[in-house]
Amino acid sequence: MEIEQHQSFAAFDATRQGRGSRLVLLTTRGAQAYTDFAFAEADTLLLGRESAGVPDVVRAAVDASVRIPIREGLRSLNVAVAAAMVLGEALRQTGLLEGR
Repeated sequence: MEIEQHQSFAAFDATRQGRGSRLVLLTTRGAQAYTDFAFAEADTLLLGRESAGVPDVVRAAVDASVRIPIREGLRSLNVAVAAAMVLGEALRQTGLLEGR
């Protein structure tokens, strides 16, 4: 695994688009449940701050947004727990859990 650092969101987004990677935002206002979304190997998962989410400029750049269904009246999940749940589903769907 290689870690990359970008000087700005615009630089990151240009690199991501050049690789053909979709940007999938995890948000309480997601368009569909993460279990109903078809993940691809090249997808990049994006999570914002627990308190404020992501800036509008970032939200406008995403290719898809997903949510974790939660019972009405309950607070949202911790961002690390949410990331683990959605990443696990993405890995399961793409077969990457099997180490191929």
